Amino acid sequence: MPLKVRKNQSPPPPEQCPLLECMAIIGGAWTPNILWYLRGGPRRFSELRTDIPRISPKVLTTRLRELEDCGVVERRVMPTSPPSVEYSLNDLGRRLVPAIEAIAAVGEELKARQGAVPEGGGRPKHFRAPVSTSAAKDAAPGPQTARDEAGQRG
Repeated sequence: MPLKVRKNQSPPPPEQCPLLECMAIIGGAWTPNILWYLRGGPRRFSELRTDIPRISPKVLTTRLRELEDCGVVERRVMPTSPPSVEYSLNDLGRRLVPAIEAIAAVGEELKARQGAVPEGGGRPKHFRAPVSTSAAKDAAPGPQTARDEAGQRG
């Protein structure tokens, strides 16, 4: 006997769902990391690259432009020689910080429930420093793709 479909008790979302608008901003790859580090104050591009070592320069540039276009990050060109650029959260961007902190807190709780703390002090891999080249050579490399597993490299 099929189960009866229950009526949804939630109120209908607004036509322009605010949750989707917010998630469109913070849901991009590396975006929460960028916001996390900008919450401490203005950062230059090179400082963000140091903060998030696994992000490529192209992706960092793209994400910063998207955050600037969304009105969350401000870009300020410093009158130095050579010119440098600082990125910082504006008022709207600072309002996203508690949401990201809450998500991080739930993530920590989920990790604690699973009882598995990953190598690197329990921080997500995006927040960990890269493995040094000497340590990477010592580690046994695992298969990268299904083709690698089958021995068809290249």
